[in-house]
Amino acid sequence: MPPGPDMMLELACGPGPVCGVDEAGRGPWAGPVSAGAVILDPTRIPKGLNDSKKLSAKARAALEIEIKATAIAWGVGLASIEEIDDLNILHAAGLAMRRAIEALAVTPAFALVDGSYAFKLPCPVQTVIKGDSLSCSIAAASILAKEARDRIMVEMDSLYPGYGFAGHKGYHAKSHVEGLRRLGPSPIHRMSWAPVKLAAQGLNPMGRSD
Repeated sequence: MPPGPDMMLELACGPGPVCGVDEAGRGPWAGPVSAGAVILDPTRIPKGLNDSKKLSAKARAALEIEIKATAIAWGVGLASIEEIDDLNILHAAGLAMRRAIEALAVTPAFALVDGSYAFKLPCPVQTVIKGDSLSCSIAAASILAKEARDRIMVEMDSLYPGYGFAGHKGYHAKSHVEGLRRLGPSPIHRMSWAPVKLAAQGLNPMGRSD
């Protein structure tokens, strides 16, 4: 089993607070994109930090509470469906990251950002491919981002029943395709996504003829 993330990248950034940054929700057909930013206390690192996608829902929920209780600072930012359709998903994710950093109670000197795209953020940036598996701070940010977005999608399931948002969180799933075919797009669907465009025209979201 490969080792989990550690604080080596944070230490290499030099003096000053270092925040980890990650997003959740770039792929779904519906809902906002979210981002987390976390400055961890090196003396109080929660055990079990890892890429949020590798953790169970129960583990993520417990770690979210611990991260918020022990971190020097944490923030969550969102970019709306309208911003996603207007800016494109990449730049909307960057906007959510900026908002997450701006929400921190402590100004970071440096940001470790998951991925390979260097967004223009309020502090210097180092990108880290698969950073949520390498950096504890990025892993913590990934957990906060995913938990925040998942809660929103559960709420959206109550507002817009029939799509199964509570289960698939807006991603491609059989129940989601069936909901789109039956009901058409909801107000929280990303109208620039191809399956949503097809559903808005009364066509099969997957592009296949019936």
